[in-house]
Amino acid sequence: MRDDPNLNGKPVAVGGRPDQRGVLTTANYEARTYGLRSAMSSARAVKLCPQLVLLPPNFDKYRAESRKIREILRCFTEIIEPLSLDEAFLDVTNSAAFDGIATRMAAEIRRRIFAETGLTASAGIAPNKFLAKVASDWKKPNGQFTIAPAMVGEFVKKLKVEKIPGVGKVTARKMHALSLYTCQDLQSLPVTQLKAEFGSWGLRLNDLCRGIDHRPVEVTSERKSISVEWTYNQDLQTVEECMQKLPPLFEDFLTRLNSARAADLVRALFVKVKFFDFKQTTLETSRTRTPSLAAFREMLDAAVKRYNKPVRLIGIGVRLGSRESIAGNAQIEFPLDSMS
Repeated sequence: MRDDPNLNGKPVAVGGRPDQRGVLTTANYEARTYGLRSAMSSARAVKLCPQLVLLPPNFDKYRAESRKIREILRCFTEIIEPLSLDEAFLDVTNSAAFDGIATRMAAEIRRRIFAETGLTASAGIAPNKFLAKVASDWKKPNGQFTIAPAMVGEFVKKLKVEKIPGVGKVTARKMHALSLYTCQDLQSLPVTQLKAEFGSWGLRLNDLCRGIDHRPVEVTSERKSISVEWTYNQDLQTVEECMQKLPPLFEDFLTRLNSARAADLVRALFVKVKFFDFKQTTLETSRTRTPSLAAFREMLDAAVKRYNKPVRLIGIGVRLGSRESIAGNAQIEFPLDSMS
């Protein structure tokens, strides 16, 4: 939209071709009024919005703009945790800019982003990462919102459970069945009941519903996994057809693994299969830490046979440990539109 003003006011999305099972990577606000969202199939998107302008991704352009924005952020702090090309956490606790006033820093960051890139950005200012992320969504697009420490108690009481990271559609339905709709509802439950209902995650839920989040802004984030997945234009009908697709997928995976120089960090292998009806399954093993075509072949066979349905997507990958943990085991035996 920035580069082509003729797109302003029109529903626009970025994604793959509808006839090749593409998916959307993003959609503008005009498109979202039709129910479009990221990760939706392009075919469904054009059905919901026949006048949609669908553009192919251009990641080289996105990375170039992302680098410009990161340079702006570094003028205010070196403690930056990138979440994606268009989103980051900043810790400005000890920044001297604007007399240490975070709201003024956020406003200046947004002003400079627009002046230097022509892109709008939203910002959330809060005492911790959880609340900063919530605040960044509060006044989109092109706005900012502050949750001051004194506001936290009252603010989170009214916050819907869907705003809590980790609460997806399934968990939200479970919470609603228990008459839990807001953080205040969650606060009414003892931590023992939260653990009983939601397992070990109940402990973290007990903190988040009170606006407590002790996670630091991490400057370096180690990669947790490496994987590749392909969506096929036509469903694969049999296990044998799936096996025929595995060698080129494995070659692609090896290229990524070698480029990341992470072969020595592998701690588990996994296979992901999505069936024609979008039901999916993931199979993981740590019995071997050496990725091989034979190992993935065995796992893929088991994964496909779990449901015995036509397959639309196959993914393979590895979970990674940190270099410190691997060594220890050996010895012992802002988004654009939401910069947070």
